[in-house]
Amino acid sequence: MSSYLLFKSLHLIAVISWMAGLLYLPRIFVYHSENMEIKEICDVFKTMERKLYYYIMLPAMTLSWLFGLILISIIGFETLTSKWLQIKLILVIILTLYHFYLGIILSKFKNDISNKTPKFYRWLNEVPTIILIFVVFVVIFKPI
Repeated sequence: MSSYLLFKSLHLIAVISWMAGLLYLPRIFVYHSENMEIKEICDVFKTMERKLYYYIMLPAMTLSWLFGLILISIIGFETLTSKWLQIKLILVIILTLYHFYLGIILSKFKNDISNKTPKFYRWLNEVPTIILIFVVFVVIFKPI
């Protein structure tokens, strides 16, 4: 098996795991924000949020970046001049910033602070889906 295919497979597994977390954590925030007055339920959500973020999402994001950079090194750093790869990297940077924004929200919930409505978290939940769609089309079609 070529190293390229191995790292491409590992990259896809890491990305899928990361995306699952990016899609699920804001949904937990919806339920958490709807139940702020019930301490027992909030404690369960805090545990879920913390474990998802630190044990699944953070390692998956790190591995996504690591394997992605390894793939770029295998195919050659000159591919960084390709517009499609530049667009993909910009979108992945936006997803990374989104990831850390979720971490900020997580820390607020940890301290029992929620100044956003459940509707806000529902809309926030759509961000990674939209970015994912663009990334997939850019990578598959390499339009530029």
